[in-house]
Amino acid sequence: MIPIILFCMGPLYISLVIVIVSLGAGLLPQVFANKISSQSLTDLTGFASGLLLASAFLVVVPEGFHTAATGDGVFSSDPLVMGLAALAGFIVLLALEGLGIGHAVHEEHHDHATGHGHEHVHHPFSGRVIAIGLSAHALADGVAIGAAAASGETSFSLLVAFAVVVHRVPAALSLGIFLLHQPGGRRSALKGLLLFTFATPAALALSYLVLNDVDESILALVLLFSAGTFVYVATIDTLPAIHNPATGQRSVRNVLSSAAVLSIILILLNNAGVLEHSHLEGDYNHDDVHVEESL
Repeated sequence: MIPIILFCMGPLYISLVIVIVSLGAGLLPQVFANKISSQSLTDLTGFASGLLLASAFLVVVPEGFHTAATGDGVFSSDPLVMGLAALAGFIVLLALEGLGIGHAVHEEHHDHATGHGHEHVHHPFSGRVIAIGLSAHALADGVAIGAAAASGETSFSLLVAFAVVVHRVPAALSLGIFLLHQPGGRRSALKGLLLFTFATPAALALSYLVLNDVDESILALVLLFSAGTFVYVATIDTLPAIHNPATGQRSVRNVLSSAAVLSIILILLNNAGVLEHSHLEGDYNHDDVHVEESL
């Protein structure tokens, strides 16, 4: 009962924000399709990817190793296994991409939004498949936030949620633009957008409830797996623009600048003590176990 109450007090609000942001950004193309430029969307994607990368390496990975150090499981002291968990997150999304369940919808908006995009980009899949692909990756976002919430660290879970929410803006915009140009019209586009929108909250709720009572070493592996998915998504989102000679330098600057800004903010917060861990101070997941053992 207690985990459900805590879920309603925290992750539920995060879920509501994700739904509002996803639907809002995804529906914008239906009203302002001709006013959303390819360059603006590319810039927004670059900024969001920089935040996602910084979050992966400076927030999720350190928290994953810290959580593992407090666990009692067989993996709690095996750095190789933890490294494999992060690699698995990257490889799983890479494999999905190879199967056509991809995340790289950002390449498509160049053609649809402006009508004079890159000639070498030809996506063989339908809008429904693209929506399913983005939704599969949205599930990974939900697992990341759910695992962060299950760790009991409020500042950590909010930082992860912030990175996910910011990244969903260009993803939802791109999906909204792409779906508008697929057969089925607005109704079909709305169905795909709803699937993408609610995938993350569903995965967030399920992962939070499942991971709430697991040992810290298992939770650490899930966190590191999520870090690997963050790195993949940030990479696949920005590489097309970086490889394009016309936008390459600008895209790199966008990624680096947003990553640098978040890094500075995290350093300042850490020095101010805001990011201090509190697993033994009100952690609702495992406090009772630790207290009993100490007695």
